[in-house]
Amino acid sequence: MASNEIINVHLFGHEIGRIGLSEDERRSSFQFNPTFLERDQLQNIFPKTGIIRRTDYVQLFNQFDSDTFKGIPPQFADSLPDVFGSIIFKAWLDSKEEKRISVLEQLAYIGNRGMGALEYRPVVKLPKNTTVDLEEIVAVLKEVLNLKKSTNQKNLNSKGLINIFRIGTSAGGARPKILISEEKESGLIIPGDLEFSDQYKHYLVKLAIDEDLNYPREVVEYCYYQSLRNSGVRIMDSKLIENKHFATLRFDRQDGEKKHVLTASGLTGWDYRKQDNSSYENLFKLCSFLKIPYSQLEEMFKRMVFNVLYGNIDDHLKNHAFIYSRETDSWDLSPAYDVTFALNPLINFKNPRRALSINGKRANISIKDIKKLADDFTIKNPLGIVKDIQSQKGELLKLFKEHDVPQLVSQKMEESFVNLT
Repeated sequence: MASNEIINVHLFGHEIGRIGLSEDERRSSFQFNPTFLERDQLQNIFPKTGIIRRTDYVQLFNQFDSDTFKGIPPQFADSLPDVFGSIIFKAWLDSKEEKRISVLEQLAYIGNRGMGALEYRPVVKLPKNTTVDLEEIVAVLKEVLNLKKSTNQKNLNSKGLINIFRIGTSAGGARPKILISEEKESGLIIPGDLEFSDQYKHYLVKLAIDEDLNYPREVVEYCYYQSLRNSGVRIMDSKLIENKHFATLRFDRQDGEKKHVLTASGLTGWDYRKQDNSSYENLFKLCSFLKIPYSQLEEMFKRMVFNVLYGNIDDHLKNHAFIYSRETDSWDLSPAYDVTFALNPLINFKNPRRALSINGKRANISIKDIKKLADDFTIKNPLGIVKDIQSQKGELLKLFKEHDVPQLVSQKMEESFVNLT
């Protein structure tokens, strides 16, 4: 497929429009399918944030030429693989001796297998495997990650890479992760992009394969999951596989349906890699713009407080998402995800900076900063919320001990926890 070819976009069984990309990949276009517009349905699938307009005219975009958006509108760039997925994609291309692939070709390969509900055609079909062997996947992934250390290593197994590519590249983030589906009755595990029926539990699995860290990163995230839930924050049911791999149910696959999900970055065009718009104030403004209920606005406040207290500084704009409701044509805050201690606790970082600022600050956040934001967005009883979440510290440390997190690791994390009282 040539780099200037057009690709179709589908949602909930409708062809909603087409994306085009110029030869130099610096300018893209999108045009709604007039038939879709005539149906007068799904009016709010792309909220009016000044990017995609609901018109049958061709819309041109030249403002998204960055590593984050790859030249295409953010709503569709959300479907592209992030750091780790791109590593897998590169390894897979190397195994086929492909030199280059366009952004639209990446979307074509993702096809109907991506996160959320947006689908892209023509779909390049990949061979299916019936089951998933986690240990085999971990072994291949270790080889893939070695590509970062050795640029001349090209002896990876193409069949294995295709399998990893198919179940791994549509999950975002920098950590090794795959998508799997577990049949409820038999427990059979298959690649997570083949089914979305209610006969399966659909998981995103973060794999424990980096032996150089000297601490169980995935186990730590599981402890944070439990603590976050105890703090009154919605988060999908999660578990540990073999006491080391962190598996969380996907909120974009529920009740046998795909859910249309966009991140804060994808909704607005705010580049999560840049500081310009990366603030909790902007995130709360987006919540207000989307008219989410007060209960969800309060929950966003709880998430912010939890992140500040317990060292999750990687709370960037792509780690906050919203789910579209077909029934009400409106948006809701998604369950929380990617909440954990963000740095290696065995390395001494001097005053690390947060991805999202609060009251203009990315470090040394105080109760005064928290209270100002609460006042600006009319959050009730903010000091009580802070006190409740801060009281979870003892339980979190207890969870570390129960799950055999090394004492030194637990101690180092505790030393970096923030006291907002």
